[in-house]
Amino acid sequence: MSDAKKLSSMDASFLYLETPEMPMHVGSMAIFRLPDDYKGDFFEDFKAMIASRLHVAPILKARLEKAPLDIDHPSWVEDDQFDIDRHIFRGSLPAPHDRATLERLVGWMHAKLLNRARPLWEFYVFEGMKDNEIGLYSKMHHACIDGGAGAALTSMIYDVTPIPRTIEPPTARAKAGQEPRDIAANLIDSYQALWRQPFDGSAAPKSIDLPRSGKSDLGSILFDNAMFQIESAVKFASGIPTMLKSVSDVVGKISDPKARDSIASMVSPSTILNKAISSERSFAGVSISLSRAKALAKQSGGKLNDVVLALSSGVVRRYLLQQGALPTKSMTAAVPISLREEGNTDANNQVFGMICSIATNIEDPKARLEAIIAQSTKSKEMSHPLRALMPQVSNVSMLGAPILVQIMALLYSRSNLSDVLPPAANITVSNVPGPRQTLYAAGAELLHIFPVSISTHGLALNITVQSYRDQLDFGFIAGANIIPHVQILCDMLPVEFAALEAAFAPPADLKSAAS
Repeated sequence: MSDAKKLSSMDASFLYLETPEMPMHVGSMAIFRLPDDYKGDFFEDFKAMIASRLHVAPILKARLEKAPLDIDHPSWVEDDQFDIDRHIFRGSLPAPHDRATLERLVGWMHAKLLNRARPLWEFYVFEGMKDNEIGLYSKMHHACIDGGAGAALTSMIYDVTPIPRTIEPPTARAKAGQEPRDIAANLIDSYQALWRQPFDGSAAPKSIDLPRSGKSDLGSILFDNAMFQIESAVKFASGIPTMLKSVSDVVGKISDPKARDSIASMVSPSTILNKAISSERSFAGVSISLSRAKALAKQSGGKLNDVVLALSSGVVRRYLLQQGALPTKSMTAAVPISLREEGNTDANNQVFGMICSIATNIEDPKARLEAIIAQSTKSKEMSHPLRALMPQVSNVSMLGAPILVQIMALLYSRSNLSDVLPPAANITVSNVPGPRQTLYAAGAELLHIFPVSISTHGLALNITVQSYRDQLDFGFIAGANIIPHVQILCDMLPVEFAALEAAFAPPADLKSAAS
């Protein structure tokens, strides 16, 4: 990453929204098993492997460079003092050296902010676990990456055989900087190209590439921002027909009497989970069978996402019943949706989201899953027209916005407004598809990869699921002041899964007839 690359508005927003109580990094807790005859030092082997592959993911060597006076979004620039020993650490796991201890440590470590003076990622290797297991806790700032781009990093860290492959670095190509007269000439060429492009609504949004100075002084930033605003205006203008259609579709759906119930179902009740969170986290992970979950989805006429929502709903329902705090109205989940095109591995955020009712007011597991299937279909229909708007609004840039948004985020965090405002959703549930084949890192077999995601004020509980081989690895994280021991919810999940399977199992007489 030899050139400065300015963050998009969406990527930068994760920096601006971050406060000491609300870190904005995501991560995972991976569990590996070393072969019985392993003689090396796994930590050193793993670190050397990552060091040899850093060129695959240039974002790992990029640090933030702020604009003067925070007048514009910061940029990624190559860290000329990069030191891998500041990013990969040997962790110390106290007795009894088991996964429960590791989970408690991960919860504690996930609450700590990353150092913005360096590239925004860290790996911690925990050796000495039972059964030759190794724990790897990783975290990376959400400004760098989302779940889809994470797949690109997966290919850097993991191999499909125990023997690590060699990834040759690309041949370096020198890139000369632009002289002022080159910038002026390119600007004239681009200006002419702008007026040659017809604003054809039937075609894809038009775009032009105007020159940039690429410098970080105030005058250059103002110039580069002006170029960006012109580019954005062209893209925005050419996308107006698409946006108007999206708005028209949304208005049409809202005004349809049949949609009133769908909108009402997306209104979230207040619960004990929707309060301001502390700067501490509680984390735990649990796994279930992927093939059994898919079979359940097929039996119910839904999708795997619906089963994940139903399991999350059932667990939260059980927990709140224990606390005597289950609301009479159905709770809702915020469900992220990827906008990433297949094959796109850019290290940035391309996400959208919808609110879905999770039918916590229904006691019967079968009826609850069926209600979730119906509601998620309606939620997708309601949110679909808005997806076309996201690319248009995700990179809006306004001079002075960074410092304004940071002040507002800090005020929101300190004022405990989330305790009194109606929640947008009650929990966050995300399902990230992962690889089906067995993966390895530095010779160790990957057994599990539990996601460690983000808790926010007003949305204390985040349930993120990663599929791997024939399992679904659930990562539960919560503000520790709201759910001190999130392991309680993890323990409920296999029980809830069994109840759902039993609810959709064929009657006993049909089973005996079939046999």
